[in-house]
Formats: sequence, structure tokens, C-alpha cells
Amino acid sequence: MPRTIWSGAISFGLVTVPIHVQSATEDHSIHFHQYHLDDQGRIRTRKVCELENREVANTEIGKGYEYSKDQIVPISDQELRDLPLPTAKAIEIDAFVPESSIDPIQIAEGYYLAPDGQVAAKPYKLLRQALERSEKVAIAKYAWSGRERLGMLRVRENAIVLHALRWPDEIRDPSGLVPPPVEVSEEEIERAMALMETMSRDDLDDPEFQDTYTEAIGKIIEAKREDRRLPEVPEAEKPAQVLDLMAALDESVQRAKAARGEDADVHEMPKAKTAAGKQTVKKTAGKKAASGRRPRSA
Repeated sequence: MPRTIWSGAISFGLVTVPIHVQSATEDHSIHFHQYHLDDQGRIRTRKVCELENREVANTEIGKGYEYSKDQIVPISDQELRDLPLPTAKAIEIDAFVPESSIDPIQIAEGYYLAPDGQVAAKPYKLLRQALERSEKVAIAKYAWSGRERLGMLRVRENAIVLHALRWPDEIRDPSGLVPPPVEVSEEEIERAMALMETMSRDDLDDPEFQDTYTEAIGKIIEAKREDRRLPEVPEAEKPAQVLDLMAALDESVQRAKAARGEDADVHEMPKAKTAAGKQTVKKTAGKKAASGRRPRSA
């Protein structure tokens, strides 16, 4: 059972839902310590006062804002807890929006919100079912770790999930990364969509979506612990320079189909209609329409 990292309430109009916040994810990465190469002594980070040149305990350490080089404004943990904000004690829902309106680049870590006791069961279920029926997400504000944050509440199975959101002004403008104008043909777009179709999945529940890096690190650790030969490193395929985009797309479709055990034959895509062809169709349609009109009576 994951531990509670924050307790408070969801504020939904005049409705209050007492909740516990628990992390929705867990880290399966392999972590390393730093060691002295000569004697394998552990290397640790120590907190040293630069004026007294001595290590200090956590009880001697406080927070402060550097207003200028010679003036530090001290801020205590109690002062941060007593901030005059309604979001300091609750997750305040401010609006409901379509989930598609949230840019995924804003979405950060996720947390499960668990109802705190029997008294919270009914309002918790009410909010969850209202979110499901509306097909919208709730946008809320809350204050953790000395700062106010923006969040998104949504439903995952039978639980309400809180996603931290980055504030809009924290998202960098990507306009400077846009490439110069270039022409892309309809046939190239169709080929790219054909490749996307061969690579499509219904979900990520597939053996290929696993952390192979952590798995490889684990194999190296076991081999060294047992004094065995390290696993051989597969030779990486060098990316080829794309000179013919259409040929590269066709080859990609073939490889994707072959990997899925499908027919790797690539059939010719229908050629896009030319402007002249479209004009001819329009003229023909116009003639048919004209011939089908009823003559006006004199």
C-alpha cells in the first residue's frame, strides 16, 4: 500500500471531499551509489557552512530568499504552512474543460486521490461519476512544497487522479524550432499514413513496451557479481541518409509488416488527382447537370 504524501480535501463548490494523496507511479530504475575507486569507500554529500567551514546538522538549516548578495530574508516552514491561500489546505476546483484542450506538454506527475473515511465516500463517488458523465476534466489549484500549483483531475478506472500541470507561462514557445517552408506531396502523406497504420496498436500492453535499459543493466550487474563474461553488445544499425523519401517510406512499411508477420508486399497507392483532372471532372459534372435541367416554359 503506497504511503500518504499529503492529506486535505477536494473543494467542489460547497462540496468538500476529504482525501489522502498517494503517488500513482513507482520507480523501477536501478540506482547507483558513488564509491572511492581505491578502497570502495562510499562517497557522500555533506552540508557544510561556507562561513564556518564545518558540517552542519539538518536542525541548523533553514530556508531563505536571497534578496541581494548581502541580505537574506529567512522563511520558516511554519510560515509556508500558514500561507493565506485557500489552496494551502485543499485542492480547489476552478473549472471543467474538455480533456483534449489540455496540451500534454503541460502534464507532469500523477497522484491517486483516496477518500478519507466513510464520510468522504459519497461525495467522492459523486464527483467521480460526474466527471465520467461529463467527459471533462477538472482544473484545480493546490499548494504543496512551498508553491501553488495547477492540477487536472480525471477518472482512471474507479479512482480520481490528480495530474500536476505546468503553468502556461512555463511552456516555452516552439516557433523558433519550426523548419523553413518545404513542400510535401499528397502521395508522401499517404505513404506516411500507411506506415502509421502498420505501426498502430490498441494500447501499450505489449512486450515491446518495456524498459530494456534497466533489464540490460541488471544483466551486467549479475554477470559481474558472478564473475561471468559480460553480455555481448548488439551492433547498432546505422541510420541511413534519406535521399528518396518515398523509397524510405515504402521500405519502412515493408519492415513493419514483416515484423508483425503480415504480407510485406507494398501495393501502389492511387495517384493524387491533378489539377487538370479535377477541372475535367467539374466540367463533365457541369454538363450533366445542365442536360438534366428542365426547359423553362415560354
